[in-house]
Amino acid sequence: MEQSAVLHIDGLEIAVRDAAQDDLPALLALLADDALGATRDPESSAELEPYLAAFAAIERDPSHRLLVCESAGRVVAMLQLSFIPGLSRRGAWRAQIEAVRTHADFRGRGLGRVFLEWAIEHARSRGCSLVQLTTDKSRADAHRFYERLGFEASHEGMKLVF
Repeated sequence: MEQSAVLHIDGLEIAVRDAAQDDLPALLALLADDALGATRDPESSAELEPYLAAFAAIERDPSHRLLVCESAGRVVAMLQLSFIPGLSRRGAWRAQIEAVRTHADFRGRGLGRVFLEWAIEHARSRGCSLVQLTTDKSRADAHRFYERLGFEASHEGMKLVF
C-alpha cells in the first residue's frame, strides 16, 4: 500500500487511500449508481464472491491500485489505476484509469477533477509516459469532463465480451 493524499474540495479535506475490502459495499453502490452501471453491477452486496476475488487480485498486484476518496468516514469517489509496461513508445509505461465514479452528493463540486489530476500526477511520478482511459460512447458528459482535463479521443476502442 502506497502513501495516501489529502485533497481539498469546497473547504473539505478528502483523503485518498487504497480501498479496503470493507469498502466493497460502498464501491458497488458507486458502480451501480448510473444507467450503465445499474445493468452491470448490483448495488447490494448479495453476490460479493466475484468482487471479493477481483479485489484480492488487485490488492496483491503492485501494478494495480483501487483508490477511494473518503470524507467523514464515507467513500465518496473511486477509480482503479493500473500501470502497464510496453514495448511501444520506446518501452514506455502507461497508466490505465478505469471505474471512475463520484458519489451523487459530490458531483459538480470539483472532486472528480482534483482526484483525476492527482491520479495523473501519481502516474507521472511512477514513470508513466501517458495516461489512458476508456469511457462508454454514450457518456457525453464524461467525454466533456475528460476533454477538459486534456484527454483526446485518439483511438477507437473495441471490446469482446464473453
